[in-house]
Amino acid sequence: MSSFTDLFWLFALAAGIASWYRLTRAREVAVKAATALCKRHGLQLLDQSVGLRSIRLQGVDGVRRLERCYGFEVSEDGQSRQAARLWMAGNEVASFSLPLSGSPELETVVATDSVVHTGNVISLADRRRLH
Repeated sequence: MSSFTDLFWLFALAAGIASWYRLTRAREVAVKAATALCKRHGLQLLDQSVGLRSIRLQGVDGVRRLERCYGFEVSEDGQSRQAARLWMAGNEVASFSLPLSGSPELETVVATDSVVHTGNVISLADRRRLH
């Protein structure tokens, strides 16, 4: 009987380590996404870090998915600190909130393929519209 208990705790420990590793990897992806958003909008990412704020279940096109909300601080001029948020589903940016220019209020933008993807990546929907 003791071996089953030990086996259960071993699996519980392995699941905990796997969850921690996945959240750490997701946080690294969120830092890269926040850095890219700041660069695209002419902002500075302060402290070069993001923090997990919440996890929500979001319905998109009739499908429910988990989204993680990361909070971070940005600056337009290097002197002021303003809050910003980034919602990620898996390794993709679902939406983000950045401060309006010259205002501490947040403006939320739902990420679309043309907003989020940079470089030489073209979504199939955009490719179909081009041809």
